[in-house]
Amino acid sequence: MGEDNNRGLLKRMLWMSSIGTSLVVATFVGLYIGVYLDRVFSTKPWFTIVFLLIGIAAGFRNIYVLIKKYGF
Repeated sequence: MGEDNNRGLLKRMLWMSSIGTSLVVATFVGLYIGVYLDRVFSTKPWFTIVFLLIGIAAGFRNIYVLIKKYGF
């Protein structure tokens, strides 16, 4: 019984870390794309702001999808 408890705890910890990672990765990808486009088109800071907001929104969408899929 103790081993099953540990597996359940490990699964929950991995699931929670995937939620945090999902938000951070999406935000940084959006930020990176925005910074890159600002360098290419010399439009600093407009693409950075827009794509950062898109990345944050995508991160929260990922969290929503994960919670809906695995329950909470």
